[in-house]
Amino acid sequence: MVKEIDMSLINEKKARKKAIINKTIGLSIIWLALLLMYVPILVLIAYSFTTATNVGTWTGFSFDLYSALFKDKEIMTALGNTIIIAAVSALISVILGTCGAIGVFYSKKKTRAVIETVTQIPVVNAEIVIALSLTVMFVFAGTYIFMGKNIFSFWTLLLGHIILSLPFVYLSVKPKLLQMDPHIYEAALDLGCTQNRAIWKVVIPEILPGILSGTLLAVTLSLDDFIVTAFTRGAGLLSGEKTIDTLSTLVQAKIKKGPVPPEMRALTTIIFLVVLACVIAITIVNNVNSRKKKGRERL
Repeated sequence: MVKEIDMSLINEKKARKKAIINKTIGLSIIWLALLLMYVPILVLIAYSFTTATNVGTWTGFSFDLYSALFKDKEIMTALGNTIIIAAVSALISVILGTCGAIGVFYSKKKTRAVIETVTQIPVVNAEIVIALSLTVMFVFAGTYIFMGKNIFSFWTLLLGHIILSLPFVYLSVKPKLLQMDPHIYEAALDLGCTQNRAIWKVVIPEILPGILSGTLLAVTLSLDDFIVTAFTRGAGLLSGEKTIDTLSTLVQAKIKKGPVPPEMRALTTIIFLVVLACVIAITIVNNVNSRKKKGRERL
């Protein structure tokens, strides 16, 4: 009996020791991954406050790169293009993606299964395939619909970014719809709400975290994109550009000519801080909504 107790204590100690080792290894891997992801960004931010041309040398702390950034007409034009395209494409993608997700959610099972399968294809598809297919489509439209005109412009670029972001918005909204009580929409209709009012007052608040996540994802995809932009861009709207430039295409063009201008370090730092602020805001909104939902469930 005593031996059995001793063996159980030994086994329990071994299990605890194994659990501690596994936890330590897991935490070490997580911290290593975080270091690999964020150390380069921290180095970038640090070097945005020095005018040194080469990373590795430090010429003193200053805001000169930030002041020079806002004086560079080429960079500011590319920044303006990037912001406009990201904002407009995200807005349209969120509207279409949210409406599509709600429509699919309340559709028949067979229709839902087909649409969900089709929607997931662009997500796993290579971006170069999307870019090339858009190029072929625009060339075909220009040749046969617009009588041989070159239709590549700001609008083709905008359409490309909408097509790129739309499936991701749909997939961000979909889980929130699945978490929602499917009967609250019908209950709102039974209480006298119109269909539009029921969606706006009942469904939208329930899926708002998914909409916000989809918005952030659409914005970051647009800000970060190069391939679709390079294949679908044409004449710009700002400063009479012959070929529109975004930050990604401008950086690529600068690299071809020589070293990337130091001002780009300041610019990418600003973009990172804006995205970080969006992530924090969405996290706060999600936490507030989850607390409200738990409060309603308790009642």
